[in-house]
Amino acid sequence: MTRTAPGRGSLDAAAVAAALARGDCGEVAGDAGRRAQYSADASNYRRIPLAVVFPRERRHVLNALAVCRRLGVPVTSRGAGTSTSGQAVGAGVVLDFSRHFNRLLALDPGAGTATVQPGIVLDDLQKAASAHGLLFGADPSTHSRCTLGGMIGNNACGSHSLAWGRTADNVLELEVVTYRGTVVRLGEMSRREIDEAVAAGDDRGRLIASLHRLAQDNLAALRTKLGQFPRQVSGYALEHLLPERRFNPARALVGSEGTLAVVLSATVRLVSPPPARALVVLGFQDAGAAADAVPALLGHPLLALEGLDQALTDIVTRPETRAAIDSLPAARAWLFAELGGEADELPLRAAELAETARQATGCTGTEVVTDPARARRLWRIREDGAGLATRLPGGTSQPPGAGGGSEAWPGWEDAAVPPDRLGSYLRQFIQLLERHDLRGAVYGHFGEGCLHVRIDFDFTTEQGTAVFRAFVTDAAELVTAHGGSLSGEHGDGQARSELLPLMYGPEVIALFEEFKNLWDPDNGLNPGMIVRPLPVDGNLRVSPHRTPLPLTTVFPLHSDDGDFAKAARRCVGVGKCRTAAHRGDVMCPSYRVTLDEKDSTRGRARLLYEMTQGEVITDGWRSTEVRDALDLCLSCKGCSADCPVEVDMATYKSEFLYHHYKGRVRPASPGS
Repeated sequence: MTRTAPGRGSLDAAAVAAALARGDCGEVAGDAGRRAQYSADASNYRRIPLAVVFPRERRHVLNALAVCRRLGVPVTSRGAGTSTSGQAVGAGVVLDFSRHFNRLLALDPGAGTATVQPGIVLDDLQKAASAHGLLFGADPSTHSRCTLGGMIGNNACGSHSLAWGRTADNVLELEVVTYRGTVVRLGEMSRREIDEAVAAGDDRGRLIASLHRLAQDNLAALRTKLGQFPRQVSGYALEHLLPERRFNPARALVGSEGTLAVVLSATVRLVSPPPARALVVLGFQDAGAAADAVPALLGHPLLALEGLDQALTDIVTRPETRAAIDSLPAARAWLFAELGGEADELPLRAAELAETARQATGCTGTEVVTDPARARRLWRIREDGAGLATRLPGGTSQPPGAGGGSEAWPGWEDAAVPPDRLGSYLRQFIQLLERHDLRGAVYGHFGEGCLHVRIDFDFTTEQGTAVFRAFVTDAAELVTAHGGSLSGEHGDGQARSELLPLMYGPEVIALFEEFKNLWDPDNGLNPGMIVRPLPVDGNLRVSPHRTPLPLTTVFPLHSDDGDFAKAARRCVGVGKCRTAAHRGDVMCPSYRVTLDEKDSTRGRARLLYEMTQGEVITDGWRSTEVRDALDLCLSCKGCSADCPVEVDMATYKSEFLYHHYKGRVRPASPGS
């Protein structure tokens, strides 16, 4: 049984792409431009794939796996590429399901179910479900572009998991294919169904038998180490194989980050939302006081309980969002509590919730928001958090609030603890930041003990990278001491997999490895994630070991210290530019027409950054790949208005084209 990742051997990108093209795998790309576009997700990590495949049909997925298996090339599945932990980038073949393999296959309003392909965007499912008064319960802030396949890979949660659960809680059945090509359909199983499957003696039966035996042999560990609180997402969810959970291999596969099987379709549960909602905004003297108030507030039936720290809101410069923040109750931290129910009962329930908050130490004020438009504006602050927190005030060239500031990164982005320990964990976490001379803006799902934070790690120096490694190790020990999970919804990826032994110990890690081997004995699917991990400080997108090309700019780029590479990596991959036309905003017009990553603001930013690195895109300002990617950019500056990290592609395009045609005749613009 092979337990190392398939080797790339002497194969190059062109050979792999040619083999895939011959193998009837759908749309295949192995050119430098495509490989650069898919070199990163929304994490700190960067890996250049050999090729990217865009399957259109089920057979294309099966054929692509067959070709990769024959060549010994690993496969990474990818949805919208908004993962913050590095599990959506790989050095082999990337399967992008979002472009074509994205259909709603069935919707049964009576049963409250939908069957989808993995590339469907969550908002597209929500739009179809809403026509029948239904919705999918898990709703991450990236709902306008994240895919169901990606949500299944990471066990995504979102703001309303407090009421409607994680993705795993809403998955009924999965059809998946293993690296070796075995297609299986999975869901919860009775003992009779298990026995019938085993008796069949086929590949599915042998897999079910092995999974059942793994659970039966390790009941104590599964019951005492896993599934201890809702946001324990790290590792494999083996607790779903327990008999009291009706032995559900489909739910055990959710959160496996594409390391076990490739999803072909998913049948999910839909829920009926309440007829009316109310938002109650609660102000506190600091984030610690807000966290301390959470247990009492959870005594009320809430749809959501989200937290924001002033360190996050202080970063905001956009006038519309700034106006919404300035209208909040005076405080240094806030909780957004959402109630659902009949319209006539909500005022009383909101008043009772506000009174509970006022009894908490450190509460500075409350507001019941009844205007839906105002509520949407306030929720947008929270949804844009991942982008807002990427630049912290006080950078080397700009005063606070001027749009510059130090870069802030994921790396400890979504750890979670039981909610009654959140206050203690948060205070000690802030002390840990101070001990390592780091800063970060905190926000997140306070009602489930899950914190998001981006931190001003310095990946440009050896010392800064060493501080990063030391900090995340200390943070793993801190969250473990509080009975928590290294990941609360974004998965482990390369960011945390190496740290899992600190949380689980050797017995559970051995079970994870056995589980991986039962599904993927060749280690062909997303190797290096969860088990046999890649190092947390390897494959970093910004690295002191790479010397960027010396590219002098004409524009001053004050907000990025005059550094074109820093300007290009302002795009951290949150992917808001991939929002389609019917979902509002302006950004990005060309992507809305083509729905192609190369025409998104993010895709262009990836190419520009790779141009500065000189490895995949090797000819600097003269790059034809970058020129072609910028061709459909309208220079409309929609990104500078709508992008939460204020990417200004129009300026970058002007800079590039100036150098690209410097000393040469420039073609006439269309229509001139």
